[in-house]
Amino acid sequence: MAEAITDEYVVRVLRPFVRANRPVLKALREADPLGLRRRAQDERLPKGVLSKLRLLVAARRMPGTPTWGAMNADARCDWWANRVSRFVALVAAVPGFGGMLADRLPLQDTLGVAGQGMMLCAIAGEYGIKDEDDQIRLLAHVLLGRDVDAELATGSDGSNGSNGDTDAKAAELTAELDESKRKHGGRPTLGAIAGTMWRLGRALWGLGAEVDKRPQGRLYHKVFGWLPIVGVVGDYFGERHALRKVARAGRSWIIARREPASEV
Repeated sequence: MAEAITDEYVVRVLRPFVRANRPVLKALREADPLGLRRRAQDERLPKGVLSKLRLLVAARRMPGTPTWGAMNADARCDWWANRVSRFVALVAAVPGFGGMLADRLPLQDTLGVAGQGMMLCAIAGEYGIKDEDDQIRLLAHVLLGRDVDAELATGSDGSNGSNGDTDAKAAELTAELDESKRKHGGRPTLGAIAGTMWRLGRALWGLGAEVDKRPQGRLYHKVFGWLPIVGVVGDYFGERHALRKVARAGRSWIIARREPASEV
């Protein structure tokens, strides 16, 4: 019989995962796939074109713009859930091209749980939950159905490993992202972000069957995903559906923690 996974072990696995998500989320915030931000800074363009580009960028609902600054936390979380999650879901769905053969491998689940963890860290940040220990408890609750004790999450007794060990593990997870940034002037490629997602998901393998508790798509998404070639469509929408459930559950956990206890 397999040894039961303790909350202490869950915290030890999640800590480098949460820490490694910081540069990944920063890369996603600064991503400029259409090159609009870059072109809006190109002083060689005609003034009329440059002015229109800058107005277009300023009006876009994306991090770093005036429009983003005027959005409340709920609206920014919707942006993460509805926009960036499309990238996460698409990457997680790619193994679906292999149909049932790919489903026998941990590819989709690995990428799927990594994407869900990234989503939760992003949402937590928008609501002001930036403490690493709180984010660990959030991930444990939503992804694993565990309510980890706050004191245990701090690892103050040293049982969850040293800070240096965690930094080293986090650096290993983001090695591909860091290398891409060095090669491309501080802007990692989407391929490097996807590769880092794979590393992040693989880091959670140590949790074994616990990751099967993560929110999933509907049954018909999974059935459709068994089909070769077109199965990618079922996997894509299944991951999108699961990510929406993750967003709702994450918000509920954060809001519940903020609400004062009712007086008796």
